Amino acid sequence: MEEKMHAKVLLVDDEEEFCNTLSERLETRGLKVNAALSGEEAIKRVEDQNFDAIILDLAMPGIDGLETLKRIKEKRPDLEIIMLTGHGTVKSGIEAMKLGAEDFLEKPVDMKVLMEKIGEAKHKRMLILEKKSQEEVEEIIKSKSW
Repeated sequence: MEEKMHAKVLLVDDEEEFCNTLSERLETRGLKVNAALSGEEAIKRVEDQNFDAIILDLAMPGIDGLETLKRIKEKRPDLEIIMLTGHGTVKSGIEAMKLGAEDFLEKPVDMKVLMEKIGEAKHKRMLILEKKSQEEVEEIIKSKSW
């Protein structure tokens, strides 16, 4: 039996049934999942919430996955984003990686692979936050005249 991972994930996909099914599958593996059905909703969620990983669909009406990725990274460059698509091309995968995506997976997604990618994203995010905290502490120490 696989060990449960504790992570907070934002799942962004315009297909509500897919979103609900994948959310349930992730939650049975110990993840706390928030779902957003549009790029606009995802962008609002990241303004006031922290996530260990974001799973973002590429093809969505309105703001598509690449534009959503770009806007999230502008606001929160520390967030780890895994692109998920049923319509992937090499070009869109390369573009997503250039914009800061952690990885690019195709639907139907293999749950074991997705869980590994979420684990890697969480670990990378923790390292980034640790480094940022360390830098902040060093700045505070330098600013004190003890």
